[in-house]
Amino acid sequence: MTEHEEAKIVLSGRPDFEAIAAWVRPDSTVLDLGCGDGLLLKYLKHARNIRGYGVEIADENIAACVNNGVNVIQSNLEGGLAGFDAGSFDYVILSQTLQAVRHTEEIVLELLRVGREGIVSFPNFGRWDQRLQVLRGRMPVSDALPYQWYNTPNVHLFTIHDFEAFCESHAIHVLERIVMDGNRRVALLPNLRGSLAVFRLEKTP
Repeated sequence: MTEHEEAKIVLSGRPDFEAIAAWVRPDSTVLDLGCGDGLLLKYLKHARNIRGYGVEIADENIAACVNNGVNVIQSNLEGGLAGFDAGSFDYVILSQTLQAVRHTEEIVLELLRVGREGIVSFPNFGRWDQRLQVLRGRMPVSDALPYQWYNTPNVHLFTIHDFEAFCESHAIHVLERIVMDGNRRVALLPNLRGSLAVFRLEKTP
């Protein structure tokens, strides 16, 4: 089995990764914020021939990136992206990290300053089963939001409609949107039925 095939098998557990990969043009430049173990960048390198860097804070993930042959910078996203020039990358990716950062507004705007396009994925707090758990008086726990209220790394929980309203109020153009429930794409009532959303964005001139 080739390295590319191995990476693709692992990616099958992250449907947002597969959606992201489909949007990235061959031979482009990519910055992955909160890149984790670097698997997405490794896959994009083999599947799209991209040139990329990851930004990650956790020591164990830095080691995993190195093992995966990924260029990685150890840095805290909360400090911003001042070290990167405007338009430095074709794509800047933030996959299932937005809900775990405190300076949400600043990070999204910086993402779109540094990248010609941004790709953002996040769990949808508006899904029907999440709403039902809140109505029953409990904080939601699901496959997309698997943590208890006392140990969750998430500091912002928001819905697809919330994010779309944010984009509109900040002059951010949504180029494409994919909503998923597990591995299935959701077209009808996505804010009610989708567990995960992936957005492709650019800053309106």
